[in-house]
Amino acid sequence: MADDLDRLLDEVERRLCRLPGREAAGGHRRGDGEEQEEEEAAAAAKEGRSAKLLKSAGSSEENIDDIIDEICNDSSFTKTPLKLKSNSASLRPESNSAVVQAHRKRCCPVYLGGSSSPYGIGTNISKRTCDQLRCTACDFRVSLFNDYIWDRSCDYLFFRNNMPELSKLRAKMIKKKGARAYACQCSWRSIDELTDLQRDQQLRWVCGKHAE
Repeated sequence: MADDLDRLLDEVERRLCRLPGREAAGGHRRGDGEEQEEEEAAAAAKEGRSAKLLKSAGSSEENIDDIIDEICNDSSFTKTPLKLKSNSASLRPESNSAVVQAHRKRCCPVYLGGSSSPYGIGTNISKRTCDQLRCTACDFRVSLFNDYIWDRSCDYLFFRNNMPELSKLRAKMIKKKGARAYACQCSWRSIDELTDLQRDQQLRWVCGKHAE
């Protein structure tokens, strides 16, 4: 490191000595004795600067080492662990979606019934008729009409062409108190009393879930 500083200082001295106005500033050309004295003074100054820089660099390194040792030996630093912020909150599912999912239930079993049978989630204890029926064959929602039954002349093409327009379906709806007419685009039923949907194997109707 000292050799590098000496070379740097020599380069600076050489460039300063080459300045054009250096000799003119003195008013006359200096003799050999004066030049020799200036060279000795410059060399002494250079050595002093080199020693000062070396001392400064050494003291800086010592100061850095002292600071590192002080941090490592600090009891409060070694005994107090770093507390990392927990990311567990970001991993939790959205509460709103969980609540919505919890409040949507299916009927089990699924019941059909007449107009006197109440709607709701059907269970073995609470025998309510499902009003959220959907057909898995035609993917239509099942329409319900209280106090009506279907005419015997109804066929597949009639519902295929007219569902779910009530104005067209009325052409083959017959008024009957206490009954309920069910229909999708491919199937239809007239129900008078509470009936378990599993008993009718031809129907492809399922509960589409209820929102409580």
